[in-house]
Amino acid sequence: MKVVLKYGTQGLPVEIEPTPGFQGVITPSEPGPLADPAGAVARSLARPIRSRPLAEIARGRGSACVVISDITRPVPNPVLLGPILRTLEEAGVPRERTLILVATGMHRPSTPEERERLVGREVLDRYRVVDHRSRAAEDLVEVGRLDGDVPVWINRHYVEAECKVLTGFIEPHMWAGYSGGRKSLLPGISGLETLQHMHGPEMVAHPGTVYGKLDGNPFHEAGLRVLGMVGADFVVNVTLDTSKRVTGVFSGDPVEAHREGCSFLARHCVREVDGPLDFIVTTNAGAPLDCNLYQTVKGMTGAAPVVKPGGDILIASRCPEGAGSAEYRRILEMVDTPRAFLDRLMRREFFVPDQWCAQETYQVVVERNVWIHTEGLAPEELERFHLRPVADVAQGIRDLLARHGPHARWAVVPDGPMVILRLAGNR
Repeated sequence: MKVVLKYGTQGLPVEIEPTPGFQGVITPSEPGPLADPAGAVARSLARPIRSRPLAEIARGRGSACVVISDITRPVPNPVLLGPILRTLEEAGVPRERTLILVATGMHRPSTPEERERLVGREVLDRYRVVDHRSRAAEDLVEVGRLDGDVPVWINRHYVEAECKVLTGFIEPHMWAGYSGGRKSLLPGISGLETLQHMHGPEMVAHPGTVYGKLDGNPFHEAGLRVLGMVGADFVVNVTLDTSKRVTGVFSGDPVEAHREGCSFLARHCVREVDGPLDFIVTTNAGAPLDCNLYQTVKGMTGAAPVVKPGGDILIASRCPEGAGSAEYRRILEMVDTPRAFLDRLMRREFFVPDQWCAQETYQVVVERNVWIHTEGLAPEELERFHLRPVADVAQGIRDLLARHGPHARWAVVPDGPMVILRLAGNR
């Protein structure tokens, strides 16, 4: 049978031969895409979830800040921005005092070409579009404290705006449970000091910071506290299918609309496996998420809960940007052995930005073998990072079947972390 793995923009066809222990191709269910997503967004602004209409909220406000996701997220920003900006302008918010803020978190700033792709030429010509800079002290304002003594730094443009609108899309997330909602603020437009706390070793290792969990998740709960400190007037979140088409719009109260969107998505993306697998074949959901090794940890951690200790994860991730940032490469080069690295992290012997993705990676690697098929890193680089290169996915599957035996339990997950995998009975 042929399976097309999400890989880059084109996909990666792989011929596989089902064996007695093959558990199948595991995919999310697909709610029908909306025929008129921009119209659905416009209607949601007028009839929101547990909120007054956006036009009513914006009336009389002298300025606005609309937060959007950066280039690593496949949010259909032009579809969202058209109705939002039109509503703000019709409500009397001056166009020249409406800012579009790109929530980069700690990612690199967008290039001019990416900025045009993010919002469209017309919006770029008519509105000011600014990247968040988590390391720029002059762009940040302290709005409160987390856990007693951790300062919460938020982008000044957002804090000073009179009308605050968050946008984004809801997908499974390895720490926050689901993206969207409060995540536009934390980490989206937070300062480095705040993010260092949120991405600290204890937070990353906490059993509650996992895919698909909100209640009892300290990352999610910290995001809600930050939302309470700085405020948000309105949220516009969407869900997408595996072809990146809009399947739902959830606008209104930043907490309630987001939670309703998460519940909708969970019905389609959570999949249970009736017992641990010997190995799994997965992806990092294709472009834009499989842009580098830094992001690829999401596919690894998404697969790990259903693979037995000592088992194998084979992941296809194109990684055209290689490992990722210079800081991330630096932290990977520091790893002598995965276990020793994790022990040093927990002892807080050092702190390097981006270490959290390395921590997640090696929390998987110490218990399972991770094999990677990629064009963006050389085999010797992967081996230096304690990962195992795979030149051909089909041959990699045959090799894993030879290792685990013809009755090995295995599965294929073409959409990677867009599916939340759980063992039956686990919540």
